[in-house]
Amino acid sequence: MLLHCVVAHESIGKSLPKAFLERVKDEFVSKYGGGKAATTLANSLNKEFGYLHTPKLREHMQYCVDHPEEITKLAKVKPQVSELKGVMMEFFKKRTIIVDRLGNGHFSTIQSAIDSVASYNKNWVYIYVMAGTYREKVKITSDKPFIVLKGEGQKNTFVEWHDHDSSAESPTFTTMADNVVVKSISFRNTYNNNRNANSMEAAVAAMIFGDRSYFYDVGFFGLQDTLWDGQGRHYFKSCTIQGAMDFIFGTGQSLYEDCTISAIGANLGPGIIGFITAQGRTNPNDANGFVFKHCNIVGNGTTYLGRPWRGYARVLFYDTKISNIIQPLGWQPWDFAGHEDHITFAEYGNSGPGSDTSKRVSWLKKLDSSTVSKLATTSFIDTEGWLNTLTQL
Repeated sequence: MLLHCVVAHESIGKSLPKAFLERVKDEFVSKYGGGKAATTLANSLNKEFGYLHTPKLREHMQYCVDHPEEITKLAKVKPQVSELKGVMMEFFKKRTIIVDRLGNGHFSTIQSAIDSVASYNKNWVYIYVMAGTYREKVKITSDKPFIVLKGEGQKNTFVEWHDHDSSAESPTFTTMADNVVVKSISFRNTYNNNRNANSMEAAVAAMIFGDRSYFYDVGFFGLQDTLWDGQGRHYFKSCTIQGAMDFIFGTGQSLYEDCTISAIGANLGPGIIGFITAQGRTNPNDANGFVFKHCNIVGNGTTYLGRPWRGYARVLFYDTKISNIIQPLGWQPWDFAGHEDHITFAEYGNSGPGSDTSKRVSWLKKLDSSTVSKLATTSFIDTEGWLNTLTQL
C-alpha cells in the first residue's frame, strides 16, 4: 500500500516506466535496510504497479492515508509510522514527469517535458523517458536547473537528430543548466552516418555547458565532434562515447570513469587517422582538463589519443585498457608545435597493446604519483560534496 501511495501522486492513470518503478523500490529498500522482507515486499508491489489503473491507484492511495497502521503491518520491518509517512511525503514533494512517444505519458516529446519545468526551479524534477527512439533536438536551458533526465537504458532509449550547421547549432542534446543528472539514455547525431573524412562535418551529439553535471550509463554517438564537453565540472560514469575525429573536445573539467571510448577511425576512409580528444585549456592556471580513469579504448581503424585545441591542453589516461588502434606516437601538437612544453598530455598505469609508451612523443608529460592522485579522484572535480548528492538521485 505504501508504494501505491508514492506513485499515485504524480502518476495516476499513467503507464509507469521501469526506471521510475526501480527508483521507488530502491529508495524503499534503502530506507529500511534492504532486509529480505522489505525486498520481497518492494519487488512484489513493484511488479504490480504497471498493471494498476486509475481507480485502483486512487483507492490504494486513500487507503494508506486513512489507515497508517496498515502501512506498518505491510512493511513487515516495523518502522515508526511517522517515519514511514515522512518517506511518503518526500515522494509527494518530488515532481515526476513521464515521457512516452506513444502517448502513454504526460508528454510525447522530451523537450515538451523540459519546457514544462518552471524557470529557476529549485527542487529536483524527475523526467522519465520510456524506451524508444525520439527524433528531436533536446535542450535544457540555463534557467532549468535541478532536472534528472532518465531513460530505460543506454540501449533502449535513444534521442536522434540530423544536423551540421555549426558546432553550436548542431547538437542533438544540449544542457546549459547547473545541477543536471542524465541517466540510461543515448544521444546520436546521425548526420555523418555513412560518410568519410572527405565529406564529414562537425555534427555534435551532446553539448555540456552547465556546472555540476552527472552522466551515468549514457551513450554519445557521432563521427566528428561527438561530445562537446564545453565548460563546468562534469562526472561521466559507465558511459559510451563513440566517434572518430576530435570526438571528445572542449574546456570542461571532467572525470570519465569506467567509460567505453569507441574510436571508429575506419569510417574516416583509407589513410585518415583520427583523434579521440581535443582539449581546450587556455592557460596554466585553468582548472579544467579531461581525466579518463578505468576506461576501455576500443574500435577500428587507427587514432591518436589526442591533440591540443588550445595551448595549455590537459588530458590524462589513467589505469585504462588501450587497444592496438592507437598510433605509437600517441599524440600530436596540431597548431602548437614548438610550444609542447605548455601541453599536459599524460598516461599512467595503463594496460593493453596500445599502452606501450616507448615510442610516444618526447614531450609526453611524466606526472608523479601525487599529481596523478589529485587528478584521478573525484576531488579533481568536486571539493564541495555536490557529486555525492547527484549520484544518489
